[in-house]
Amino acid sequence: MRLRYRFAYYLIGFTFGLFFVTAMFMGKDTRCNYFPNARVLNDLRNKPFVYSDEASAILSQGWIDSTDIKNSLTYGDVNFDQSNVQVGSGKRYIIEGKTVKNQFVLLEVINYSDKAVLKDITKVKK
Repeated sequence: MRLRYRFAYYLIGFTFGLFFVTAMFMGKDTRCNYFPNARVLNDLRNKPFVYSDEASAILSQGWIDSTDIKNSLTYGDVNFDQSNVQVGSGKRYIIEGKTVKNQFVLLEVINYSDKAVLKDITKVKK
């Protein structure tokens, strides 16, 4: 069999394989969160998110808004040196993120089994 026929059969089989794999995973809500940072942020995003009184007061100042909080929970970095500390029935996580205006912020989030509470927001100078 010639090389171009082999290559054509390979491409046809590869195309059918891609089609079946895509069809199999298309309707499922699959995520590939293998690293600890991605797992923690995904867990916090999927729970009901509650703002504490201190965080609501900081949000009313206007230099940060809920969009910045959501972006930090999506693209931020969890500081594990200061995080994973037991606080009552939850765990405290410190998340380093940015606002839309490129200001660095630290979010202190308490992760309970049924909800996530934003406890404090701190502006950081870098």
